[in-house]
Amino acid sequence: MSWVSASIRVLVVVLLAGALGAYYGIALEAITAALVLVILFWVYQMHRVQAWLDNPGEAPPDAFGIWGELLTRMYALQRQHMEAQAQLQSTVEYLQDSFAAIREGVVMVDDKDAITWFNEAAEPLLGLRSEVDNGQMLTNLVREPDFKDYFLSGEYAEPLQYQVVRGSEINYLRVEITYFGKGNRVLFVRDVSDSVRLEYMRRDFVANVSHELRTPLTVISGYLGTFADSSSGFPDRYQNALHQMIQQAQRMEGLLKDLLWLSRIESEKRSESLEVIDIGSLFQELKDELREAYPDCTLEPIIESDRPVRGDYQKLYSAVSNLAINAIKYSHCDGSITMSWHVEGENGFLSVQDEGIGIDPVHIPRLTERFYRVDDSRNSSTGGTGLGLAIVKHVAAAHDAQLQIDSRLGEGSTFTLVFPLGG
Repeated sequence: MSWVSASIRVLVVVLLAGALGAYYGIALEAITAALVLVILFWVYQMHRVQAWLDNPGEAPPDAFGIWGELLTRMYALQRQHMEAQAQLQSTVEYLQDSFAAIREGVVMVDDKDAITWFNEAAEPLLGLRSEVDNGQMLTNLVREPDFKDYFLSGEYAEPLQYQVVRGSEINYLRVEITYFGKGNRVLFVRDVSDSVRLEYMRRDFVANVSHELRTPLTVISGYLGTFADSSSGFPDRYQNALHQMIQQAQRMEGLLKDLLWLSRIESEKRSESLEVIDIGSLFQELKDELREAYPDCTLEPIIESDRPVRGDYQKLYSAVSNLAINAIKYSHCDGSITMSWHVEGENGFLSVQDEGIGIDPVHIPRLTERFYRVDDSRNSSTGGTGLGLAIVKHVAAAHDAQLQIDSRLGEGSTFTLVFPLGG
């Protein structure tokens, strides 16, 4: 029944009352009485609706006309809402049961940063208590500065790894946060102490072994050099063997040098006192150095912006040097090698481009791994250590830069460091 039909009924009642009142000479009083009765009836119906809304679990009261249709529609919407709410609650309970079974700590937080739920694994990791901490502000309970800054930043593209000191024990936690719903968040917390300690042990082992090997290798290289200086009387087969030993000793020295440098980069904390680096001066210094080592190669610097970079000059120089030397080795000086610097928006792009043999795209995701070498490059002609791009990756990370690699077989390669220059 529509509101038009209800209006017609009210009008009919008023007209009938008016006609009856006119018969007795009291038309105005009859119409007024009819309107009062209609109003009282509607007030009564509104009272019944209000009483039903206060007890939504009960069935709606019986009514006819427009009121019956309104109650029917309201009841249908209420049932739909209750079914959707029950389904949502069932989904939440299923997720909570699933999260409760995993070993990672899981915490659900609403849009006001208050804890709504957490599993048992999160209690020892974050120091939470299930009986009292639900509904509390998360940042009031987890007060490590690194965690608070990360949580309040709202930028969760990268996970956070931070250190927690409990008594004499140092633990390392990894936190990942994901948005869901309207401002709600779910936190996944994992204890990565064993992995971090293993990584520290690996770094210490590499650094210590490299230092220990450096002295005997220096002695061996010294004696080989002495023998080479007086090898004119040696038979040819001994001279060839001596030349190969010197060559391999030099490669080993290069490997140890790269290992020590990589170990230093990995172990150093990022310095806050960064210097302003003029890329044009860096390119020129590198060009002068490589001209002596590779006189047959053409190294062309292109500077399109005088905007500098803030960072560590020595580390950045080593990264660009590794890229340039790789370009020289794998292009065999065939065509020019370009070092370029330009700025687009608030990003600076430092690129090293060659016209060499190129790289199969299948190898690109693993190029920055330590000691990873493309199969075709495993020979003595290149003389690489497999650590150059690992060094470049760590230098890029220390400068908040990204390493981009673009290469095609037979068409050369371009390695680009993208620096955020800020405002």
